Amino acid sequence: MAYFRKIDSNNKQGYKWVCVKDGPPDPVTGKRNQIPRRGDTKKEAEAKVDEAIRKLTDHGIDDKKIKNLPFEKVALEWLNTYSRGKVKASTVRVREKEIKILLRYIAKVNIDKVSPRMHQNILNDLDDKEYAKTTIEGVHVTANMIFNFAIKEKMRRDNPCTGSVIPVKKLTVEDIENNTIEEKYLEKDELSEFLSTAHQYGLLMDMEIFYLLAFSGMRSGELCALKWTDVDFETNEIRITKTLYNPDNNMHKYELTPPKTKGSIRTFDIDDSIIDLLKAHKKNQAKIKMANRHKYPDYHDKNFIFCRENGYPFIQKNIIIRMNRLLKKTSIQKNATPHIFRHSHISMLAEAGIDINTIMKRVGHDDMKTTMKIYTHITDKMKKNATEKIKNHFGSILNLAKSQEM
Repeated sequence: MAYFRKIDSNNKQGYKWVCVKDGPPDPVTGKRNQIPRRGDTKKEAEAKVDEAIRKLTDHGIDDKKIKNLPFEKVALEWLNTYSRGKVKASTVRVREKEIKILLRYIAKVNIDKVSPRMHQNILNDLDDKEYAKTTIEGVHVTANMIFNFAIKEKMRRDNPCTGSVIPVKKLTVEDIENNTIEEKYLEKDELSEFLSTAHQYGLLMDMEIFYLLAFSGMRSGELCALKWTDVDFETNEIRITKTLYNPDNNMHKYELTPPKTKGSIRTFDIDDSIIDLLKAHKKNQAKIKMANRHKYPDYHDKNFIFCRENGYPFIQKNIIIRMNRLLKKTSIQKNATPHIFRHSHISMLAEAGIDINTIMKRVGHDDMKTTMKIYTHITDKMKKNATEKIKNHFGSILNLAKSQEM
């Protein structure tokens, strides 16, 4: 049953009609829920009430409650819930960055007014501004989760991300020629040159750091998180159980978090020569610690393998700086980061004839696509080399076959 009343208004007729009807009871309290709407006429006001009740009945959405509910508020509410789940701090930080990008476009837009076209335009604009594809995909995924949250919380009926297209950059000739698989790893002579440079010009611990990266395939964050308890000197094995997270590059604000994936938790053997480097480093580190015991009364004694004089662990940025310093002293022209040693290790294993499944387990289930490209490239090259070796060794017999043809 409808109830009507007049109220003063600034419209031409000087008043409006308010229509009130009973809607579905409050889903939490079960109490009576009266829905009021206003219009220039009784018919218009009643139509608005009926539409509001229909939305509540069909979708549980209360237009009045979401009338002034901007995307920004919903996004932050979602993030608060999301961050309490089983997600790494680094992942939450990535989501925060992606939300900041979204807020530049739709922060004040009401949650129920964001349209599929708006979302697609955001993705297109990011592409026009030459954001990386991974960034655009991340923004899309985060928006999708926020709108699914909004649907669950009865803030809107649909997800405007559904059906969106992630822009794909057209591959140019330059891209093909400048993005060869060889750029992903160091060839044997390049690796030899870099490690020789580390031996000749390296700072304290450079030898241990870069030899270990090259001959273990571990990520730089895993290396920074290594403790002496992770090394078994009797079996020559290293166990990876953690990675170092340090988004602000502040040595005091590091976190030790689980590795990238479950498959990244692993144990692998390491060559005797690397183990000997680590043994010598451990002895030297003990001497440095003893010499500095008065200099650093608050020494951070957490047993890190690669740490500063005060005990705080190296962070990934330290490894990058040290690597760039050494690269300048080499003839290597590749745009190399510490991750190139991981790919170089994959190429080593492939050249040694190790099967792909064993390689994946050793390096901790790295990106399958890149790993397969390197593995296939190396094995294909080995097949070609095999043909050349056969020709060199059995050339006389092959030449005999040619002479028979003549």
